[in-house]
Amino acid sequence: MKPDPISAPATSGNVRAVAQLVAAPLTRAAIFLVATINPGPEHRATVRSFFGDLAALLRAVDFRDLEAGLSCVMGIGSDAWDRLFGLPRPRELHPFREIRAGARQAVSTSGDLLFHIRAKRMDLCFELEAQIMARLGDAVSPADEVQGFRYFDDRDLLGFVDGTENPRGEAAVDAVLIGQEDPEFAGGSYVIVQKYLHDLAGWNAMSTETQERIIGRSKLSDIELDDAVKPSYAHNALTTIVVDGREVKIVRDNMPFGRASGKEFGTYFIGYARSPRTIEQMLENMFVGQPPRNYDRLLDFSVATTGNLFFVPSATFLENIADADPVPGLSDEPAVPAPKPALRREGSLDIGSLKGDLAS
Repeated sequence: MKPDPISAPATSGNVRAVAQLVAAPLTRAAIFLVATINPGPEHRATVRSFFGDLAALLRAVDFRDLEAGLSCVMGIGSDAWDRLFGLPRPRELHPFREIRAGARQAVSTSGDLLFHIRAKRMDLCFELEAQIMARLGDAVSPADEVQGFRYFDDRDLLGFVDGTENPRGEAAVDAVLIGQEDPEFAGGSYVIVQKYLHDLAGWNAMSTETQERIIGRSKLSDIELDDAVKPSYAHNALTTIVVDGREVKIVRDNMPFGRASGKEFGTYFIGYARSPRTIEQMLENMFVGQPPRNYDRLLDFSVATTGNLFFVPSATFLENIADADPVPGLSDEPAVPAPKPALRREGSLDIGSLKGDLAS
């Protein structure tokens, strides 16, 4: 929850919001914790008051090693937003949209809160997670937890470098932070997470050349394959989103995880964007195909076992909401019906031009 080094957009009241550290540099270790809020007004009150404490918890643990780059990004799910805040709500917040296409499925799973904890050292990540869970107590229940690690030269367990095309600097901020398209929530972001399990034995049984055609890159050098030889079903071809002639970027911070003794080998996908439609289009291209049935062959070896969409409010919002009076009339039921966006098969995200919308 440290602020981004580059200023977040101004809010509608011309008060500059401080963003959570969604575009942080890559780290060697991470914990991905998804939790659900237990029913009851007392538990909702505990979670609301916790928002103002998270920054202090982070400072206390971070001070043990100031060079370890400890950070924590917290996201809030659609149903949880209704139960905690009601209206207004972020314009594009909705439950994760499940995708089914034959044997391929992007599942939607339970989750109200996301904690993305990063550092150069796992012990700091673990300590911060322990402090967070102690502070929340009985108010939440864990839904999923993954401890990720950086694998050799930033490769996944499939042997390919992951995250090569991440934007940097101003481009990263432009890719992930909401601007005046939703001024009440400027400085926020959206994040989608999925846990993928790999059939590593089946993957490793293929030739390197076949693997490279599926990924769209050279395995050793990480150089993108030439368009003349790269198949249309290559992973990097299907996950490149172009709107009005310009590629729309996201920021990924994927990490490998696993248990070799249990033959569990996986990748935890986490993607930040200023609009969830960008990542949703990527997933539709992967699972359904672009065009349909021209799907990502990586899914023949990788299965998504979780799927969540969260809104990442600004750090300013989190600190202010803890001091605000609870909204009367909220319950454990969603306050408004969650919108259900239709499948988009023409490749258009209806995003328009996002470049330059952020306040300087």
